[in-house]
Amino acid sequence: MSDTPQETRDPPQPTPAATQPGQPPRPLAMPGPPPSSAAVRVRLAAQRRGESDYIFSYWSALGWTILTLGIYGLYVFYQLVRRMRDHNARRLELLDAAATFAWEQAGRQGRDEELAPAFQRAAGHLAVLRRMTSDFREPVIWLVLAVVASGITQIVAFVLLDQDLVKHDQAEAGAGHELSAIYGQLGQQLASPDPNRVKRPDNYAGRIVAAIFSLGIYMFWWYYNQMEEPNRHFAGNWAQEDELVKAVDALS
Repeated sequence: MSDTPQETRDPPQPTPAATQPGQPPRPLAMPGPPPSSAAVRVRLAAQRRGESDYIFSYWSALGWTILTLGIYGLYVFYQLVRRMRDHNARRLELLDAAATFAWEQAGRQGRDEELAPAFQRAAGHLAVLRRMTSDFREPVIWLVLAVVASGITQIVAFVLLDQDLVKHDQAEAGAGHELSAIYGQLGQQLASPDPNRVKRPDNYAGRIVAAIFSLGIYMFWWYYNQMEEPNRHFAGNWAQEDELVKAVDALS
């Protein structure tokens, strides 16, 4: 045996990213958090309802608007636009996650091909909600427009918000109906949305004429509708979401 000591090698060290001469080496990039599972996405989207689904009290809002000489009314208008935008985004995330979770479960049960048509129909309804996220509904810009052109801006916004609720409700009900059938096939019963609850479009021409000929007084009633109709919509969604979360937990 040789008396010469063997060389010991240190473990390889990570090589810092290339830098320009005279610059300190850049730190190694840290890996991002792993993507959330579909079941976790469903639970998180349901828990975020308090962030998106603002519930109005009409008489409280009216009282504060009078006490602040109309300033609080601008906040009300801002919230009317913001809550519908954020509610649509949250519901899209929840229903998309619920569909993804169900597809995974269908694959595990060997029923993915059988249920594929229902998933395709649900995806078509979710595509409507996804397209709505690109509509011009930035609440700050709408608030600025309301300050610059008060009255006209509110009328235009109320027509658009009502159309949004109609389109959102129809697509949401369609997706909910398909998911109800899918989850039923997977062993968890979900109530199908009531078709009679789906929002119908307002008579926009009649509302605009009433607002003009009443010298704006009719706008108080229109504000009431803009607050209360989404309030009822949100409350109905919450009951469905609680049931959906229980079904996801049972299948997990």
